[in-house]
Amino acid sequence: MTPTEPFSYSPITERSPITWPGGARVAVYVGLNVEHFLIDRPSTCIWPGSADLVPDALNHGWRDYGPRVGIWRTVESLDRHGIRASVLLNSAVAHHHPQIVQAGVERNWSWIAHGRTNSIPHTGMGRDEERRFLTEVVDTIATATGQRPRGWMGPGLTETFNTPELLAELGLSYVLDWTNDDQPYPLDVPGMISVPYSVELNDLILFGRGHTGPEFLRMVQDQYEQLHADSEHSGRVMALALHPFVIGQPFRHKYLDRALAHLAAQPDVWLTTSDEIAEHYLRTRQP
Repeated sequence: MTPTEPFSYSPITERSPITWPGGARVAVYVGLNVEHFLIDRPSTCIWPGSADLVPDALNHGWRDYGPRVGIWRTVESLDRHGIRASVLLNSAVAHHHPQIVQAGVERNWSWIAHGRTNSIPHTGMGRDEERRFLTEVVDTIATATGQRPRGWMGPGLTETFNTPELLAELGLSYVLDWTNDDQPYPLDVPGMISVPYSVELNDLILFGRGHTGPEFLRMVQDQYEQLHADSEHSGRVMALALHPFVIGQPFRHKYLDRALAHLAAQPDVWLTTSDEIAEHYLRTRQP
């Protein structure tokens, strides 16, 4: 059989209106990637010239700046502006960086299952193998955080064709991998939805293309302004995707802080989490 997309085509102009709590027009969440990388495998890199070396001190050290330093700057800004993170959590973080998990538990962050490590894509598994793998990831995160994940985003936004159905078996209700919309929408698996995430408004992509801190701030402002205009008759979702080893660099930090301040000051914003967006949509959407 030829595989098909796990969702149906639905133009945003032909849907029932979405109403957010309190009459907000744009639901905004911060997708904070808290990840673990293996020292002996190629992974996200800033300099491809050494990516195949073992160990790759240049790139591994760049990534490791996130849990050691960068995330703590980001946490300060989130706290300052009263924003709870939606954390895309590799389950291996629970073993390697438990202090970050503890900080998130104290702040009531939402936890989204993000595979075991970002050094290995979520692909190439048979159905039974994937079921065992997903169960281990979800159970590890639930034990470490005291909160069973409701959502999933694969390492590098990877899935198999079985992933949504297997996640539903485990009690999850949404995925972030399909970055093709400004609103949640149902998948073909009953009870499973897609919630918007962004590979465009994403620090790893933007700064990797050479954009500057001031340009990042302007993009955040522009994104909100356009989504606010679009939301006159139906609510929209704005996802801000962050990686602590990128946005947590000292010379970028003040621009993140200014961006969060701008979002928090908007009168028609719902500063929330991806969990709450999914729950509200599932509870209130019309067939």
